[in-house]
Amino acid sequence: MESQEIQNQAMGYDRAATMFSPDGHILQVEYAEKTVRLGSASIGFACSDGVVILADKRANDSLMVAESANKIFEVDSHIIGSAAGILSDARVLVERAQLISQQHRVTYDTPIDTITIIKDISDIKQQFTQHPGVRPFGISMMIAGVNGKSQLFVSDVTGNFFEYYASAIGENDDKIKEALRAGFKKDMKTEDALKLGLQIFKEVKGKNFNVENFDAAVINNKDKKVKRLNGEALKKYIK
Repeated sequence: MESQEIQNQAMGYDRAATMFSPDGHILQVEYAEKTVRLGSASIGFACSDGVVILADKRANDSLMVAESANKIFEVDSHIIGSAAGILSDARVLVERAQLISQQHRVTYDTPIDTITIIKDISDIKQQFTQHPGVRPFGISMMIAGVNGKSQLFVSDVTGNFFEYYASAIGENDDKIKEALRAGFKKDMKTEDALKLGLQIFKEVKGKNFNVENFDAAVINNKDKKVKRLNGEALKKYIK
């Protein structure tokens, strides 16, 4: 497979996101997917009583203001998101999501559905794999919200998206998903999800695990408000 990729590069099939290689790949999109796996990881849960996103900020510079490295975005009071990859790419789509959610409130006087947000983001990402002169967004995005029920969606580089009970994006996502398959239960509460997520990160990161480098956000089905947790607030969930 590696020799085939080198041959495709030599033939110039990786020069544009609009060009298919002879074996049916869009190489620029595949390169963007590799970028996503270099990004710090996030884990999302759709629980019986709400949604949770737990994110590795990977911020270890003592000169940096920790809050500026926040990786969990508030799209609306009932919807949160995270991304892995080039976070400046994510910021553009998050601001778009925030705009359409506020327009929906003004127009219809109701909160927007979570699936409407992920569809809009995914449509934009797909367009950037189809038009010349642009590059794909180098991110996977995770969107979680409560609007009648808890929902978690993940959109990849290509613009595909799926709904999950629990999922992960970014570095070591395969290992994290394997641990989620073993530990996640559909009737799980948000507090148990936080414990599971931190336990998985602790196992995956080993001696590099530091709870101070993590952010979490929880939205409860009852109050539909974003509650942020970090540092000291997360320590009580570590076994």
